[in-house]
Amino acid sequence: MKEQHNRTPREIVKELDRYIIGQDAAKKAIAVALRNRYRRQQLDADMQKEVTPKNILMIGPTGVGKTELTRRLALLVEAPFVKVEATKFTEVGYVGRDVESMVRDLVENAIQIVEKQKRGDVYAKAYEAALQRLVKVMKPGIKKAKPKQESMNDWQNMFKNLGMPLPENQEEETEEVTAEIAQSRAEIIEQLRKGLLNKREVSIKVEEKQANPLGGGGNNEQMMMLQSAFESMTPKKKIQRTLLVEDAIEVLVQEETDKLVNKDDISQEALKLAETNGIIFIDEIDKITSKSQNTGEVSREGVQRDILPIVEGSQVSTKYGTIQTDHILFIASGAFHVSKPSDLIPELQGRFPIRVELNDLTEDDFVRILTEPNNAMLKQYIALLATEDVNITFTQEAIRKMAVIATEVNQETDNIGARRLHTIMEKLLEDLLFEASEIPGTDITITEHYVDEKLEKIVENKDLRRYIL
Repeated sequence: MKEQHNRTPREIVKELDRYIIGQDAAKKAIAVALRNRYRRQQLDADMQKEVTPKNILMIGPTGVGKTELTRRLALLVEAPFVKVEATKFTEVGYVGRDVESMVRDLVENAIQIVEKQKRGDVYAKAYEAALQRLVKVMKPGIKKAKPKQESMNDWQNMFKNLGMPLPENQEEETEEVTAEIAQSRAEIIEQLRKGLLNKREVSIKVEEKQANPLGGGGNNEQMMMLQSAFESMTPKKKIQRTLLVEDAIEVLVQEETDKLVNKDDISQEALKLAETNGIIFIDEIDKITSKSQNTGEVSREGVQRDILPIVEGSQVSTKYGTIQTDHILFIASGAFHVSKPSDLIPELQGRFPIRVELNDLTEDDFVRILTEPNNAMLKQYIALLATEDVNITFTQEAIRKMAVIATEVNQETDNIGARRLHTIMEKLLEDLLFEASEIPGTDITITEHYVDEKLEKIVENKDLRRYIL
């Protein structure tokens, strides 16, 4: 199997087809954009700096797959990804969320990806260290008195005067391990590995999870850095907790992993990952045009001008270091019912050279959405009811009828795309979902007549349909 970042555009489209129906033009555009990243990394360093991502503007109504396309793409290549709504940002000088926060969110996502990988790399070693700590609690050695200290050094005096616990290495006690204790510990460790002691309770000393003394920092960068510095200076306090052995192992593995993982390495790798592979999805960009219906005192054009330097390429400070945004891939989207892409300021338009239009979903699309994707809605509901030992099947006529209703309601009320199917499915199966726990072992077939029986009155009543479906 090819590495995730080395997929061809055709392979990327094929993978996206497993989750999203139709929208071939959009799939093709983002597959090419992703492949171009791989191509760029094959160039020499000087040329790499010159090749910037070709950002994408997706145009189409809600519920046709814009967000899902981008999210699946990020999952596919294990790239840092954030989705933001353009309407949530305010122009510099106003109280609210500044546009640079989208880049900081991207870095936080990259930190999670790298940290998960690093933790996986050291898990085996951390697990063994956790077992060694736990077995010392379950089979203690013979305590030996520590040599009496004549005086404390300056650091120890400072901790004592402040009423803080001494650093961990100052609190450890020495112990003597006899051959009998060593043999007993070896047997206990073997039992721990086999899970034979999982349900036994044990009392262990673990690091206390301290509340942030500075309160919530929100998106204020200075506050976040101050919090980070405070956490690094504050000594870890130990508390006694009584846990099941299986839970104790999990807690101790977490602590041992923290010791083995280098935070600075994570920060540097995450910044690099976000810079080279990051994807930022800016939704509702049409709502910040001058012709949008959004009214308020904050200048929509001002928000566009604040977004511009980030898309063009600039440096953004984060608590992990500075990130350059030149090679982040930006994908913007909007319905553009009232406004059009040319209503964006010219500089911002130029930063989204690839334009793709996503089509309204048809009746046939709805049929395919219900049945074909890996996460198709019918498959989800069948699996949910199977947990109650209720087996349901849908006839082709019933599926077609649901698609017809979804298309009709979208046309006559607001067009919310595939999201309409969620409402229809919930209303159709409402009684069955309520009663399923009382009728285990039942086989039920959902027919076209069943769909008519449950939804016909609502569909025929336009006022009722507007509020329920």
